Amino acid sequence: MGAKIKKGDLVEVIVGRPSDAKKIEARNATREAKGKAPLTPGDKGKQGVVIEVLRETNRVVVEGVNVRTHHVRQGQSAQGQVTGGIEHREAPIHVSNVALVDPDTKKPVRVGFKEVQVERDGRVRTKRVRVIRGGENDGKEI
Repeated sequence: MGAKIKKGDLVEVIVGRPSDAKKIEARNATREAKGKAPLTPGDKGKQGVVIEVLRETNRVVVEGVNVRTHHVRQGQSAQGQVTGGIEHREAPIHVSNVALVDPDTKKPVRVGFKEVQVERDGRVRTKRVRVIRGGENDGKEI
């Protein structure tokens, strides 16, 4: 599954709490009726570019998704720079929770592989290429 997503790909979060305001209001209205605390919006439906792929743990870091607050202590350095404070960092998200996005339609798509014969330096080689499965763009390379 991790071979389908590379650094720089556009992906969309397909699993998790919704980020749609109408859905959040409806959900929190029912929670309020039951006497429960309201929930915050999630990342479902958000799109972003993959910053980093962590192959060992099957996770990806996506720009603007799964942002966490990190408190950094002030440090000492040779130049006298003092850094510290509150930083916002993107945390990794599992590969199964994101889907590649078709650059033309901006919608999540399923991805497969196709072997293509490529001629380079007078030699014919077989190369695996990512392609869209199903839908109107079936077989189109990503």
